[in-house]
Amino acid sequence: MVLAVIDGATVMSLIEDRKGFNECVEQRFRMLDIDGDGVLCRSDLHRGLDKTIAMECDTPSDEEINDLYDLIFNTFDADKNGAIDLQEFGSLMKEIMLAMARGIGDSPIGVALDEDSLLMKAIELDSTKNG
Repeated sequence: MVLAVIDGATVMSLIEDRKGFNECVEQRFRMLDIDGDGVLCRSDLHRGLDKTIAMECDTPSDEEINDLYDLIFNTFDADKNGAIDLQEFGSLMKEIMLAMARGIGDSPIGVALDEDSLLMKAIELDSTKNG
């Protein structure tokens, strides 16, 4: 874990850096696509989210997790084939990051981040631009 200060503009910088953002998305997609079939099914997401969920104070119920997956697949599985491909995953990640940027707003906040998180990538990008 790394302690960092971030604001919405920093997150937006990563989203607007199409090449950098796409590289981050592709890297995260490959991490989640454990079987290497080029798509994410519910079990891929479940394995990938285990780490994130384990870090939360209140562990969500199976019903809450299933509701989350239903929402993800209903919203981002554009071709309705029951799996999320790289392009669909990119749309999902962009929406998540936009929501984070809006939620953080203009006021800097202190956060604890995993070194390989997308928010950490945003901070790294911002430091190279302003460094």
